[in-house]
Formats: sequence, C-alpha cells, structure tokens
Amino acid sequence: MEHRVWLEEPPAIGASYVAELPFDGDFDARAYAARRLWRAMNGRAPGPAFHELSKQRRERLGAAIRALDARASGSTYRAIAEAIFGKKRIPDHAWKTHDLRTRTIRLVQSGLALMRGGYRQLLRPGRKDK
Repeated sequence: MEHRVWLEEPPAIGASYVAELPFDGDFDARAYAARRLWRAMNGRAPGPAFHELSKQRRERLGAAIRALDARASGSTYRAIAEAIFGKKRIPDHAWKTHDLRTRTIRLVQSGLALMRGGYRQLLRPGRKDK
C-alpha cells in the first residue's frame, strides 16, 4: 500500500511529526484516516476502512453511472431500462406509466447528481447524529 504525505520540508530520520486535523464536520473521518496512516507507517495492519458501501448501494451507484453515460450518449429511457433491467422486463405497452421507467429516470438523475459533485458524499458515511 502506498501513502503520500505532504511535508513542508524533507523528512528527517528520527523526527516526530504531527497531523493537524480541523474540528469540522469531517473530523471523525480525518482522525480515523490519520490513525490508519500511523498504523501503516509503523508496520501494522491499517484496519478496516472508515465505512463500507453496501452491495446494494454499490450496484445502484454503478447503474446510475451507466444510466447517465447512456443518456449522455443520446439513449432513450426505454433503451437504458432495457440495458439495465433486461428487455424481457420492459412492457410493450404502458411504458409511460411503468415502474421501471420511473426507476430509470431516477437512476439518470442520481448519475447527474453524482456528476455535479454528489460523489463527494460517497467519502462520508451516513451521519448517525442527524
């Protein structure tokens, strides 16, 4: 595993270093990352990641990115739904009111939100203190 650390001056052998962490909304994540770095620098296993995305969340994010890419390439919502959910699940009639059409539109909207900066929220775990 490779770590990159920014230092104002070249590192000195035997010197002690300090991690400055602002007391902001991301303090928990920053402190956890600093501890993982310290463990790695001292030859210890870094431990588990601060938070993990569930399998369902990872799959939905992947589908949202695929849907956004397809929409940006000019695909219709129906074509996107066929690619993501399978052609057999798409009805010949009543497409305008079908649940998969709504889900497909929401996937494209989720992809747009990620593209517009929402991906940063993936770096932060869900807040338990809300």
